[in-house]
Amino acid sequence: MMDERARTGTPYAFVKLPSAVTGPYDRIILPRGAAEPDWELELGVVIGRPARNVSRTDALSVVAGYLVTNDITVRDRVYRPDLKAIGTDWLSSKCAETFLPTGPWIVPARFVPDPQDLRITLALNGRVMQDDSTADMIFDVAQQIEYVSSRVRLLPGDILCTGSPAGNGTHHQRFLRPGDVVEGTITGLGTQTLTCVAESD
Repeated sequence: MMDERARTGTPYAFVKLPSAVTGPYDRIILPRGAAEPDWELELGVVIGRPARNVSRTDALSVVAGYLVTNDITVRDRVYRPDLKAIGTDWLSSKCAETFLPTGPWIVPARFVPDPQDLRITLALNGRVMQDDSTADMIFDVAQQIEYVSSRVRLLPGDILCTGSPAGNGTHHQRFLRPGDVVEGTITGLGTQTLTCVAESD
């Protein structure tokens, strides 16, 4: 199925609010009533100059750098049963405060010779849950920039989160809880260490 999607499909993108961005050693605040908060460690791509209708061949030329990102998602808030025709509710499921840990730094693109040759590893309380290569992306970084820039104008400082490998909480049937420590590492880009806490009044 994934091979067919890579051959004939196109990337799928959504937006995440700036207020979701947090630092690499901060807390992940688990919202009240969220039953299935999940992790998605991803390679982040920082755009360096305005980009619109960029070809795949030229796509990496608009990249300023790369960083570690974690696209935290509340799985039980993704689908709206009352609005089946609309489907996914990304605002409720992905945009809560602290739901986009980034960093610890932006590594300039010239120091990342091949963004499709990086290892993505996430550990939950010391147990490795995700461990895969960016070579396994369905759509590589250049394809994603080409697609997104064909729909919207990308601006300097925009971050593209490029998709997460197998091994998130849904796969393991283990979701984030207060007290959990989430460590995310990407080759050459550093490590995030985040502690989960319950949302307070």
